[in-house]
Amino acid sequence: MDFLYIKALHIIFVVTWFAGLFYIVRLFIYHVEAEKMEDPAKAILQKQYQLMEKRLWYIITWPSAILASIFAFWMLVRNPYYLKMAWMHVKLSFVLALYFYHFACHILFKQLQNNHIKYSSLQLRIWNEIATIILFAVVFLVVLQSAINWIWGVVGIVLVSILLMLSVRLYKKIRSKRNWEKHEKEILKKDGQSKP
Repeated sequence: MDFLYIKALHIIFVVTWFAGLFYIVRLFIYHVEAEKMEDPAKAILQKQYQLMEKRLWYIITWPSAILASIFAFWMLVRNPYYLKMAWMHVKLSFVLALYFYHFACHILFKQLQNNHIKYSSLQLRIWNEIATIILFAVVFLVVLQSAINWIWGVVGIVLVSILLMLSVRLYKKIRSKRNWEKHEKEILKKDGQSKP
């Protein structure tokens, strides 16, 4: 098979692998948030999220990870000179980190399939940013083919991630305050109606 076809297939499955990783954590967040709802909504939503998680994980994410890896190894076997480049060593370190991230997501997946909830939705939102940082680092490394210049890209995404997390926390505080004020108004309204 021509090298460019192998490379194209590798890129396609990397994209679908990351899509699966990004979406699975979103489903984990919704699954955890459904825990706060009352039955029957809670039971219905969690059952639906378990089904969606299972299909995404086993039909898209795992096969994409395996196929991306097969085509990556095939490229390295066909062109071993890549392994002499410093940037490739750094890239492979990030790919190893991605495998660890994937396996950690698998552990979360198994826990949520049993409705065993150990993390908050905020913790999962922060967890979701790790895949983003790995993606940015790998893309910068491949495009710039430099073991040093990728650092600035990663520093940038870390700063953006921190700003996003601070924004999420601020939004959560504002939303909680609004909900509390709405709740107080409803109580005052009920008290006013109960008086003769």
